[in-house]
Amino acid sequence: MAQRPQRVVAELGRPETPEETAARKAQNSRLHRQRQTVLNLVLSLGASLLVVLVIVLLVPRSDTAMTRDVDVAPIAEQAQVASDDQLAVPELPEGWRANAAELRTSQVDEVTAWYVGYLTPSDEYIGMYQGFDANPTWVAGLLARTLATGTTTIDGVEWTVYDNRDTGDDVGNAKYGLTTEAGDSTFVLLGTGTPEEFETLATALTPTIDALR
Repeated sequence: MAQRPQRVVAELGRPETPEETAARKAQNSRLHRQRQTVLNLVLSLGASLLVVLVIVLLVPRSDTAMTRDVDVAPIAEQAQVASDDQLAVPELPEGWRANAAELRTSQVDEVTAWYVGYLTPSDEYIGMYQGFDANPTWVAGLLARTLATGTTTIDGVEWTVYDNRDTGDDVGNAKYGLTTEAGDSTFVLLGTGTPEEFETLATALTPTIDALR
C-alpha cells in the first residue's frame, strides 16, 4: 500500500511534522464544534421565538380594559371603625362600577380620607374623597392646585366647581371637580366624567351630606 505524501505547509515550504498535523486537526475540530454550537443556538432561539409567536396568536385578546369591581358597602363597614363620621356609600344607578375603596392618609397633610374610585357609564373616571378634618391645602393638592370656576346647587347642596376641561395645563385627573363640606367632612369629586355624571354622583351623596350637617 503506497504511503500518502506528507502535507506541505505553504508558509514553510516543507512537509508538516506530526506535531503540526495533530495541532492542525485539533484546531479544525475545535472550529467545527464552535460552528455547531453557534448553529444550535440560532436554531434554539428560532424555535423559542416560534413558540412565543404561536402563543401570542392563540391566546384570545380583548379590547376591553381589565378592571376589578369592588363592593363598596362591606369595605366601608370595615373601615367605619376608624372614623367617627359616617362614610359615604352612594347608591348609584346601573352602569356605575367601583374599582377601589379604601381609607387613604396624605403623607403631606396627614389628612385621612375615605376614597372610592368609580367608573362611569361612559367608561370615564370619577374619584370620590371624603376627607376628615381636611384643610385647604389637601383640597388644592387633589385638584392639581387649580382655581374654582363657580358654584352650583345639586339636590339642595351647594358645590364649588372646578372646570379644567379646556385648559392646556397638565391637571391629571382633575379635569372636572366638585367640592363641598358637611360637618367635619370635606367631599371632593374629581375626574374625567361628564358634568352630568358628576351631578349623578353628587345627588347620590345628598343623604350622607344631610346626615352629617
